[in-house]
Amino acid sequence: MLLESQKVRNVHETLLSDNWYTLKKYRFELLRRDGNWQQQEREAYDRGNGAAILLYNKAKKTVVLTRQFRFPVYLNDRQGMLIEAAAGLLDNLSPQERIKAEAQEETGFRVSHVEKVFEAYMSPGSVTEKLYFFIAEYSERDRSSNGGGVEEEGEDIEVLEWPFARALDAIRTGEIEDGKTIMLLQHLALSAIFEETI
Repeated sequence: MLLESQKVRNVHETLLSDNWYTLKKYRFELLRRDGNWQQQEREAYDRGNGAAILLYNKAKKTVVLTRQFRFPVYLNDRQGMLIEAAAGLLDNLSPQERIKAEAQEETGFRVSHVEKVFEAYMSPGSVTEKLYFFIAEYSERDRSSNGGGVEEEGEDIEVLEWPFARALDAIRTGEIEDGKTIMLLQHLALSAIFEETI
């Protein structure tokens, strides 16, 4: 059986943009299941890998979410505001280190113990990014600031502390449309951490 790396050959790349992150056009040959090589072209956007975290309070049956403006969402629906779990790019840190820092910057909660739950490619047809997903329990004593993100990075984040039941309902109503957040909320529901709520 061939390794995945042996199913691709003659890769040629053309840089299209490195204005924010890197967008390249690739021309390559792919070995099809019938044994024939097929030439293909694809564009891929490389912004690095990232991590996302859902903070929850078991006693209060709450979760911490954020609401912020996302320009690509604005281009799609002319609204632009998205409710999300805290997240960010790794920026050369381990996923665990980065997500602890990101949680504090965005939500104001300093969590010391995070639990990795899975990894996923969010848009594998065009983006190279892999996301590392975490959950962590928080309490009021973990609050170190009001959060809100890093102003120099253009972040203006509203911190939301919602009952878990409301967050799940917000998926059904379409108030929460962010994929990573839906995945983390559903993971929490399946884990039965809030057993009485489900």
